[in-house]
Amino acid sequence: MALKITLVGSRYFGAAVLDKLVGLDVQVLQVVAPAADDRLLLRAQALKLPAIVQHDPRHVPAGEIADGTDLIVTAHTHARIDADALAKSRLGGIGYHPSLLPRHRGIAAVEWTIKSGDAIAGGSIYHLAERMDAGAIAAQDWCFVKPGEGARELWERALAPMGIRLLGQVVAGVSATGVLPAQPQDEQFATLAPKLPR
Repeated sequence: MALKITLVGSRYFGAAVLDKLVGLDVQVLQVVAPAADDRLLLRAQALKLPAIVQHDPRHVPAGEIADGTDLIVTAHTHARIDADALAKSRLGGIGYHPSLLPRHRGIAAVEWTIKSGDAIAGGSIYHLAERMDAGAIAAQDWCFVKPGEGARELWERALAPMGIRLLGQVVAGVSATGVLPAQPQDEQFATLAPKLPR
């Protein structure tokens, strides 16, 4: 039986993750995006996949998760996946965070990687949980930060491609084994990455 997925996301990253998932031995039951003109929603429609627009851009309730979902995958969403939505999915949900969690939890992880002068950046596939960016880790990878590199350059050069690859690897692994890895985060190393003033 193919792993059944509801994908929640947006923009270029969401559309690229959808393309990755379509190439795997999984079934995308539904795509959820924040707007009718969002790149992810348009890509889903082009692939003739069921797609809906979120009722509330800040929340995804159980009603927006397809019946029979095994795993919720998030790809560039700022919406909270509600507890009842996670409970509807057999294996819960995973997302990609562009930092080596528990470092730089928050909306501006890449910006804080640069602001903090980190020589090493990374990405984490983590379990969606009650606390934002605090769920167990399913996979991680790292990269060097180039001298003088800005947040956008780092994201486009290394962290976005890393996220697409890691999400694909984790989903393929779950599809093959039925097991979703879970390594608890070490709270003593947690830092926050709140939105920076413009």
